[in-house]
Amino acid sequence: MLYVLICQDKPNSSELRQSVRPKHLAYLGSQEVRFAGPMLSDDQSEMIGSIVFMTAESLADAKAIADNDPYYLAGLFASVAVRPFKQAIPAES
Repeated sequence: MLYVLICQDKPNSSELRQSVRPKHLAYLGSQEVRFAGPMLSDDQSEMIGSIVFMTAESLADAKAIADNDPYYLAGLFASVAVRPFKQAIPAES
């Protein structure tokens, strides 16, 4: 099943994000991620959160992956939403 993780950074956390980023990228690289990337501020000057589209066996498994993300463990996120996702465009074959 496909899941989306929508993670909002705490205010003024750019330095923490940058210091943990290599561990975060390595961790996500070890998961079944379809695609992922940072959300940007309106002026595109800083990263303010993350969106991850990933495959997991269950919602519980997707939440466990989110809970073990180095960003989450470092206290970067103000909020994390994990939701089942149905891809419509492009249509899956």
